[in-house]
Amino acid sequence: MGHWTAVDVPDLSGRVALITGANSGIGLEAAKGLAARGCTVVLACRDPGRAQAATAEVQAAGSSARVEPRALDLSSLQSVRAFAAQALAEFPQVDLLINNAGVMAPPYARTVDGFELQLGTNHLGHFALTGLLLPALEAAAAPRVVNVSSNAHRMGRMRFADLHWEKGYSRWGAYGQSKLANLLFTYELERRLRAAGRKALSVACHPGYSATNLFKLPPGLGWLGTVGAAVMGQPAWQGALPTLYAAVHPDIRGGEYVGPDGVGEWKGYPKKTQPLPHAKDEAAARQLWEVSEQLTQVRFGL
Repeated sequence: MGHWTAVDVPDLSGRVALITGANSGIGLEAAKGLAARGCTVVLACRDPGRAQAATAEVQAAGSSARVEPRALDLSSLQSVRAFAAQALAEFPQVDLLINNAGVMAPPYARTVDGFELQLGTNHLGHFALTGLLLPALEAAAAPRVVNVSSNAHRMGRMRFADLHWEKGYSRWGAYGQSKLANLLFTYELERRLRAAGRKALSVACHPGYSATNLFKLPPGLGWLGTVGAAVMGQPAWQGALPTLYAAVHPDIRGGEYVGPDGVGEWKGYPKKTQPLPHAKDEAAARQLWEVSEQLTQVRFGL
């Protein structure tokens, strides 16, 4: 039996997918894979110019599907709310929400709302977006929320006493916390969806070590990140396969986690896997949910 690839994505005509951070890397490759099978794809990106360029690239890949660039800055709750309001008006039914965008290991910074940048962008922005778009997701026949996490969740710990790293900032510690938060959110959302009898599934994935722009940008990696991704990692199209698998495979169930099948899950083809146990800590997940509601002022009504 061969490996699962983008060729195995089923026909998605009539479906709508919204992908954050779709202007490059994993998000862009996922957009190509979905659009190639007829899915309407909304590219939600911080930079409108790069979103336009990504739209042209998706269309140039041979897709005749509708591809729509839209502005979204996940580090601003005002931007998240404005984007969600526009999306609900334009797309009353959303079949797939792929929470992909992220920043990795920058110098210490805060969002406009005062959150540590990585937690604010990678988790809180997506938490708010998901809650605001839930009515459109529930209008779809078989909706899914896909949260893109990372192997970095393994080094993450939730610092509830200092979530925003006001003391002793570690860029990698903060990144690990944000990626752990993605998983805690995934599992808590799935529990709440099931308890409320909703249709949407909450699932997660990670791309392994992929040669994307993310590894070229963080201070502290520099050339090492670029060379490491080229030598140890895999191309972006392959890194996007777990995202596509989690989004469309018929055997996916709520709360499942997909990653590469190679050694250490650094590269390979998609398979169902498991995070480290602390990513399934229900008490931590509930606490994170409550804190996230307080910080974003978004409630899911579940």
